Amino acid sequence: MTVQVAPPPGAESGNRLPKAAAKAQKQREALARKEILAPVSGMLTVASLLVAVASVCSVVPFLLIVAACRELLNTPADTDRVWWLFGAAVIVLVARALLQAVALTWSHAVDAGYQLTLRRLLADKLTRVPLGWFGERSSGEVKNYLRDDVEALHYLVAHARLEFVGALVVPLVTLGYLVTVDWRLTLVLLIPLIAYFVLFGKIMDRDGRDRLAVYTRWERRTAEATIEFVDGIQVVRAFGQAGKAHKEFQDSVDGQVNAAHRMKMPIIRVQSASDIVVMPVFVMLVVVLGGLAGVGLGWVDPLDMLPFLLVGLGIGSSLLGLGYGSQALRAGGAAALRLHELMQTPELETAASEATAKTGIVRFEGVEFAYRTGHDVLRGIDLELTPGTITALVGPSGSGKSTLAKLLPRFYDVGAGRITIDDRDIRAFTSEELYRSVGFVFQDVRLIRGSIRENLLLARPGADDAAIERAATAAQIHDRILALPRGYDSEIGVDATLSGGEAQRLSIARALLADTPILVLDEATAFADPESEAAVQDALAALVAGRTVLVIAHRLHTITGVDRILVLDNGTIVEQGTHPELRAAGGLYQQLWEINEAALGTLALVEETR
Repeated sequence: MTVQVAPPPGAESGNRLPKAAAKAQKQREALARKEILAPVSGMLTVASLLVAVASVCSVVPFLLIVAACRELLNTPADTDRVWWLFGAAVIVLVARALLQAVALTWSHAVDAGYQLTLRRLLADKLTRVPLGWFGERSSGEVKNYLRDDVEALHYLVAHARLEFVGALVVPLVTLGYLVTVDWRLTLVLLIPLIAYFVLFGKIMDRDGRDRLAVYTRWERRTAEATIEFVDGIQVVRAFGQAGKAHKEFQDSVDGQVNAAHRMKMPIIRVQSASDIVVMPVFVMLVVVLGGLAGVGLGWVDPLDMLPFLLVGLGIGSSLLGLGYGSQALRAGGAAALRLHELMQTPELETAASEATAKTGIVRFEGVEFAYRTGHDVLRGIDLELTPGTITALVGPSGSGKSTLAKLLPRFYDVGAGRITIDDRDIRAFTSEELYRSVGFVFQDVRLIRGSIRENLLLARPGADDAAIERAATAAQIHDRILALPRGYDSEIGVDATLSGGEAQRLSIARALLADTPILVLDEATAFADPESEAAVQDALAALVAGRTVLVIAHRLHTITGVDRILVLDNGTIVEQGTHPELRAAGGLYQQLWEINEAALGTLALVEETR
């Protein structure tokens, strides 16, 4: 576990891109929005048409009122016609309200269904990406994809298109009518609208996007730090680091607050100014000043000012939603891009037919692997693992031993060569069959939020209580489970708090229940508490019996009795043999052994001085 909340790279600057790159980024966001929202585009078009009609209906009543006012100024006035015009205005307003309500209800219903569908698609996608994808990301990042980013699309689906249609149709209909009344006053009315769009452009400029990028990084980092801090509180307290961990968490929160302040303040100032220029009072002031000047010059009939004061004053209100939704629009665009990139993540190849391991013979044939092109981690790996034997991988940090072991359960796919089980490429196995053939127990124990029983049944959903208890007994964890308030039905994190060693034994019980012929172990006792290490070792002894076992060894004294030791260095196998053979050879293994012995001696000396 790592509780580390240093500012993300470029957090203060937002990593501003050159203009060409920024343009390309905007194009990617536009494409991502288009593809992510494609499933609901047709349904939103229906809602947009309703809003377009509702927008026209929002203008028509004012036109009818203008006509009624003109009629009242006639001599004599036709009162019947006036009442008819007012009645028609009321009817149109009611129709407008109904259409707007139907459109918004429709768009929100579409959004609710789409979020559910999208979450299911993402969850299904995550079942097909390499398991190593999860190892490179924290649980907070995965949560952001499935919850926060999907929720960020709400504005794009339920509001953005409807507000844009309204902001486009209302001014066009209004200006089109006012041009027929007096084109010069219409030009005057355009002054506050032009000012609004200039100010709105500043809200949506590169500075605004840069500040949003900074804030988004801090927000995601705070979410990750929160999960890491809560999940690891027992560890940091055990080592007396609670204050340090809390400070790092607090620093991330402070960073987010500062980023929010830097993002919001410029927007608030500009948005306040943009709101003022389209407020009815300001627009009326501009129209009155322009109208009085036109009347004084004999260009405008005083009666022609009436439509501008009645119809023109409402033209700005339709634009206000664009400013208030700008931040949500940018956040939704960024979320759409992240989700689109997730959906493009390469998936593991799937087999057309099922295959099951019989003997458990594993071969690595000319295996090569790189996380990035041109940076090989493994090169020319050839080895064979046979049933009933334990093979240990050792080597300096970064030699590739963990990567090699993770290729067998397909955390990643090989770049070149192949890995076979019983002479069949592991890519020919379905995921279900592969994990019935290959089990793994790693240092970082992953338990789901649920009961002890549910965690164990992940390995074999149909297992009965007797099988579960046999596996737990062999893993030296049965008695501890019975001591919990509800035994096997106790919930992790609720009434079942397990130590590191107990959690490890539970994962071993899960592997025993799976009963796979092939096992990959990553020194399972590394994080066990001292009092339970012996129990973990006993559980491992029961687990490996008669299986094909590949062990990643970090502490060499724990693998002196294995059948074969492979020594990796810089991605290649440089030595192999038994412990006595490799010590006698005097190569890299002997150097690692001497370092291991020195570390054990230092530890023993520290224990004696306590």
